[in-house]
Amino acid sequence: MSVPRWPFVVFDLDGTVVNTIPLIIASYGHALGSVLGERPTPEEARGWIGQTLFRTFAANHPDHVEELVEAYTEFNRGHLAELLEEFPGTPELLDALSDAGVATGVATSKRRDPAERTLRQAGLADHLPVTVAMEDTQAHKPDPEPLLLALDRIGGRPEQAAYVGDAVVDVMAAKAAGMTSIAVSWGAASRATLAAAEPDHLVDTVAGLASLLLD
Repeated sequence: MSVPRWPFVVFDLDGTVVNTIPLIIASYGHALGSVLGERPTPEEARGWIGQTLFRTFAANHPDHVEELVEAYTEFNRGHLAELLEEFPGTPELLDALSDAGVATGVATSKRRDPAERTLRQAGLADHLPVTVAMEDTQAHKPDPEPLLLALDRIGGRPEQAAYVGDAVVDVMAAKAAGMTSIAVSWGAASRATLAAAEPDHLVDTVAGLASLLLD
């Protein structure tokens, strides 16, 4: 049996466990297009991944936050099954972690309903039964509060745990929480951007992540 390097591992959701990036980019485009008649570039939309919808829209269009969130949510829900993609090897990795006795969970900036729907659609709800979502904390990434709450719910301490994410805010939150920060380059941020954030580990494939998490 494989030996885990960390007995507790918390994952980001979007762009880390499941490939929701095409869906997110399309949802931002629909929301801004339908409400304001403008569309962000894919690069701009990618840069918003990891933050809450409310923070993103409040920072850019504070007078239209509710309308934009509603338009985004409606489109996202309606196109989840069509645009959701998997990262091959992820279910097998989560099974291997479970078999090795690793406790896992999710800490995401996504609201609870879409987060749970995403996990169900991807067939991963049973693999990741603990989910800390936007509504669960007052502060959000890069603040460590969501990570620490998820870690508490799976029974671990920061020095025993790693956080895996695809965005700079994930690296920042892990460092602030006192957890090992693991950045993955297959999600929202480029490898160079992630490297500049100085995570403890930077991996490029699911197989590479499996080798890091399990000796």
